[in-house]
Amino acid sequence: MKRVDWASLDAAGRKAALARPTQRTEGRVVDVVREIFEDVRARGGQAVTDWSLKLDKAAPRRIAITPDVVSEARNALAPADTRSLRIAAENVRVFHQMTKPSDTAWVETTPGVKSRLVWRPIGAAGLYVPGGSAPLFSSLLMLAIPAGVAGVRERVAVTPPSKDFPNSGGVPPAMILAASEAGLDALWLIGGAQAIAALTYGVELEDGVIPACDKLFGPGNAYVAEAKRYASALPGGPSQDMPAGPSELLVIADGSADPEIAAADLLSQAEHDADAQVLLVSDSTATINAILEEVEDQLETLPRADIARASLAEARIVKVRDMETACEVANLYGPEHLAIQTEDADELVGQITAAGAVFVGRWAAETLGDYAAGPSHVLPTDGGARTLGGITTSSFMTSMSVQTVTEAGAAVLAPVAARLARLEGLEAHARAADLRSPE
Repeated sequence: MKRVDWASLDAAGRKAALARPTQRTEGRVVDVVREIFEDVRARGGQAVTDWSLKLDKAAPRRIAITPDVVSEARNALAPADTRSLRIAAENVRVFHQMTKPSDTAWVETTPGVKSRLVWRPIGAAGLYVPGGSAPLFSSLLMLAIPAGVAGVRERVAVTPPSKDFPNSGGVPPAMILAASEAGLDALWLIGGAQAIAALTYGVELEDGVIPACDKLFGPGNAYVAEAKRYASALPGGPSQDMPAGPSELLVIADGSADPEIAAADLLSQAEHDADAQVLLVSDSTATINAILEEVEDQLETLPRADIARASLAEARIVKVRDMETACEVANLYGPEHLAIQTEDADELVGQITAAGAVFVGRWAAETLGDYAAGPSHVLPTDGGARTLGGITTSSFMTSMSVQTVTEAGAAVLAPVAARLARLEGLEAHARAADLRSPE
């Protein structure tokens, strides 16, 4: 973990101190993704199958979410597990139902000229659920439920096959239950850039057809993040929700912070992925030392210690002069997750302008937000929080303005529009307005 004294750094030093891990943008990631996409575009489903066999050692499979499959998955878990999953799903559903945008009232800007915004769900959403070493069924809830609340007609969920569950065909029972709670009818076992390519082009596979999707959603590793970016840059390609790559957490801590809690929060993100990044920002050297000591102690008993240590190699410890500067550092970094563990945490929130999700005070563990608080944990990474928010119901919807004009309203507004059109040199525009003007 690299320590830096913020006050001693110049602009270049500060930029370097807040840089993301280089592997996220390595040329080889871009090259591999391009190769996969070009192959899938040329050979379709067969290319997806070949890449899946090469990278995941398993061909794509469609798992139908039938009553029998759900019952078998439920029986494989403890009752407390299924109850917790159901509570989490309900909290996610309630939050997104309550925050779903609704059509606005009519706004009359000129007598007889009224407009409003109306919201509509997108047609098809591709939902990428990370898997591999840690199948994140929670991400399935955080994507599929908001999409369902929004009214998306076709939700296509993909997730890598898990080597830890060979008896259930490579899919964890909790993932099956999450799909059921979200109301999905199927789950595709396919991961990586090849899954994103399948969602982009639409492909026919042995188990069925994956349709081309209008928008891509979900977090993932460097290859998945690059694949989403690549897909959204294609002519006529799908849009993407946000850059949602390897996890990030920035903790602001003062002398009142509990070192054990702060260390546990840092490790909770470091254990995600070797490319995950955590930062600790504090105005207290004693607090920094106590938290780092706790990190080392807790690492000793962490099952994913090797992954966490690899992530901690890219960690930053930033010593600042005061909490105002700590907030400035957080806004410059724009973290996916921001934990404020200070005496005046509520007051500091007002100074934060760039974070995917903010956890205020010692009791607001980022882990609670990851699983069960309600808001989606799919959030922008790589500084995206400076201009983007996380997944909400509106992420799966589009808004459009609807305008109505009476004859009297046109009589007032058409001459204005015609004059402005001619000022821009657009005569056809002006004539269209003239036709609505009084003789």
